[in-house]
Amino acid sequence: MYAIVRAGGRQEKVAVGDLISLDRVQAKPGETVVLPTVLIVDGDKVNTDAKSVTVTAEVIDHNRGPKIEILRYKNKTGYRRRQGHRSDLTDVQIISIGSEKIAAGDKATAKAKPVVAKKAAPAKAASSNSDAKATKAPASAAAEATEEKPVAKKAAAPAAKKTVSSDSDAKATKAPASAAKKAAAPAAKKAAAPAKKAAPKKTEK
Repeated sequence: MYAIVRAGGRQEKVAVGDLISLDRVQAKPGETVVLPTVLIVDGDKVNTDAKSVTVTAEVIDHNRGPKIEILRYKNKTGYRRRQGHRSDLTDVQIISIGSEKIAAGDKATAKAKPVVAKKAAPAKAASSNSDAKATKAPASAAAEATEEKPVAKKAAAPAAKKTVSSDSDAKATKAPASAAKKAAAPAAKKAAAPAKKAAPKKTEK
């Protein structure tokens, strides 16, 4: 058994349990809609006056049809217009035609739309921040260790310099004594030299 019904300015062939798409119907999912009947075919019987037979459909979901591109173009005039269109549709299921009804197990339900968890991203960001801090911590510890090593070198360097300066001081203290000796020796030689020259020469008579 099937029926021909009017749906959105056109005719549809439907049977019990069929899923069809109609132009947008102002009804919520789960509500029922009565479609106008044109023809009923039951085996060999064809009923063209089927106003007394009702076709009932249940709204499953609202969606949109495929995108249609509309292009207008005129040659040699530079006229070009492009437009897109998507029809608003409603998915329905035929649940009864007259006395024939759909079985309870054959009823369709709306497909559950996947829910995107937007709060997962901040958690990842927080973990990445903690990882960044963890990676930075060893670097700072290494930097502190490297900073401590030059301090030890600097502390050791003045001690070495002091020992060198003490040696230079010892040399400086020894140097004046030797310098005094060297200065005294020429003075003694100069003092002895005039004494020799002062002696008068003997003249022969």
